[in-house]
Amino acid sequence: MSNHACLRIFVLIDALGWCFLQKQEFLSDLLPCQMPLRTVLGFSSGAIPTILTGVPPQQHGHWNLFYYDPQHSPFRWLRTVQFLPNKVLDHRVSRRVVKEIGRRVLGLGPLFECCVSPQFLPSFNWIEKRNIYDRGGIVGARSIFDRLADTKVPFRVYSYHQGADKQILKQAQQDITAERQGFFFVYLSEFDLFLHNNCNDSNRWKTQLEWYASRLSELFRAAASLNPQASFTVFSDHGMTPVTEHFDLAKEIDGLNMRPGRDYLVVYDSTMARFWFFTDEARARITELMDRLECGRILSDQQLQEFGVFFPDRRYGELIFLMNAGWLIAKSDFNGKGWAPAGMHGYDPSDPYSDAVFLSNREPRIPMHSVADVYRCMQEAIPA
Repeated sequence: MSNHACLRIFVLIDALGWCFLQKQEFLSDLLPCQMPLRTVLGFSSGAIPTILTGVPPQQHGHWNLFYYDPQHSPFRWLRTVQFLPNKVLDHRVSRRVVKEIGRRVLGLGPLFECCVSPQFLPSFNWIEKRNIYDRGGIVGARSIFDRLADTKVPFRVYSYHQGADKQILKQAQQDITAERQGFFFVYLSEFDLFLHNNCNDSNRWKTQLEWYASRLSELFRAAASLNPQASFTVFSDHGMTPVTEHFDLAKEIDGLNMRPGRDYLVVYDSTMARFWFFTDEARARITELMDRLECGRILSDQQLQEFGVFFPDRRYGELIFLMNAGWLIAKSDFNGKGWAPAGMHGYDPSDPYSDAVFLSNREPRIPMHSVADVYRCMQEAIPA
């Protein structure tokens, strides 16, 4: 069987939300099958592994990037400098040093950021120590790339590991034209940051959408010229919600005058705060405070199970406080102190702005409801 006999192209555009495509003619002439997909609670670190495996985070193990694991933390060496004052450990220069060590020495990948104070990093591990776009890259489940490798289907994967979106699209088109592989997975990551900064500027994001539409049209036509039966599918991992309110949650927690690292630990992830407790007093006082706040809510175990993000060992948090859609934790560990994004994701998946997209030149043979269903579409594209 020639490669073109089963030419399949799947393009993931990070943060391409259904709300942004409504009333837009985004590739509708080439990809007439268009629909929203429900995302998973959280960020790309959980949504993309769900796309690649077809199972929820509580099964494949990837949810938020940092999780509590003091026994196996790659940052245990930082305990030797804990005697230094926090103003030294938590300085921007110190964080930059830790980031470079994480990326270049500890092998934590090009996306590693020091988003937890180095003072507390020895209590945490980093989930993406492997490239999730490689065979065996996802901890708890087999990915589409594992299946492709096992069945010896020729395939090629493109992501930020190979460069910017423009470079990726150019290389993918060259490879398709050269008939090098039959299954292409193209991950375009830059639209996410663009929308974080510009989701309220319709002129800018419409222009950016036009750029992606033009490049993807070229890619589609290159594939169709090789094989008129080629399938072409574009999808996303989540949408982007305009930010309308900010709340300094860390200030409220600090006002309780408890000792982080001794009484409790917390990671602020833009739209959620995740707590671990070491004293009953800390658990009671923080829970009482979170219950009083109107900017969000504590997620029950039942809700976490319904979202597919319940972990019995509480590695991702003993208490998880989720902000209301449009609300942002001011000065969170991931926002940084100088960045005020216009848009954010990671809210309740029922928020309409959170919906991802599915666009294809072929009607899918299976019902498409959530981003997990994209895996089944890719699986069906693999010849038996």
